[in-house]
Amino acid sequence: MAKDEDLSLALGLVTVRSDPEDQPEDEVADSEEHRRMIQSPTSGDRNDGFRPLQGPTWSEFLRAQAKGIIACDFFCVESVWLRTLYVLVFIELHTRRVFVTSSTAHPDSAWVTQQARNLSMDLDGRAPVRFLIHDRDSKFSGSFDEVFRSEGTEVILTPIRAPNANAFAERWVRTVRAECLDWMLILGRRHLDRVLRTYVEHYNGHRAHRALGLAAPLDDSEDSVAIPAREVRRRNVLGGLIHEYHRMAA
Repeated sequence: MAKDEDLSLALGLVTVRSDPEDQPEDEVADSEEHRRMIQSPTSGDRNDGFRPLQGPTWSEFLRAQAKGIIACDFFCVESVWLRTLYVLVFIELHTRRVFVTSSTAHPDSAWVTQQARNLSMDLDGRAPVRFLIHDRDSKFSGSFDEVFRSEGTEVILTPIRAPNANAFAERWVRTVRAECLDWMLILGRRHLDRVLRTYVEHYNGHRAHRALGLAAPLDDSEDSVAIPAREVRRRNVLGGLIHEYHRMAA
């Protein structure tokens, strides 16, 4: 028993106890698990023999470096023909802007690397990306990471079985499922690509976000203006699954 305790002290401890889906997106990265996620042994007086490492916590790091961080993650969708399709999503932490790739049934190294190149072209001319965050999924090949490293981006791998460490990407996947995919029957790859493209246009251009003061990621207006109800018009998106509201043209 004593040897087991000594071994645990030598290796340190990583604990993530809660599910990110139980918390709103803006609160997940600031949860207690992120403040205490990485601990190291110490000879101090605490009974547990551990204390947090010196330096900023994970949530503090994300807030301080948000303008230069992109997080990414895979998610899968089952078609009505029981075919599994994979999609790769990227999200800018500062703006919450989302980039979604086309879907594929075979996310091999060549496909994943091409998506990295496509994102680099989409970001050309924007502020440089300092950090890329993703988990240790084997689909993220070495060539995928090398595309970003060649642009001067540092790749950060999240701890094993720690979804909270990539909370922003994980939360977006939950959002697209709850607001869109869980309500639709996907017929195939082209259908899925069209649905996701439409939803991402809505998410980036119209969906209110609490962290942005109820503005959309691509909404650059500074002040909100009160609009009389008689001048508001509704536009249905995805067959009425989602509604967007606009001011009537003069």
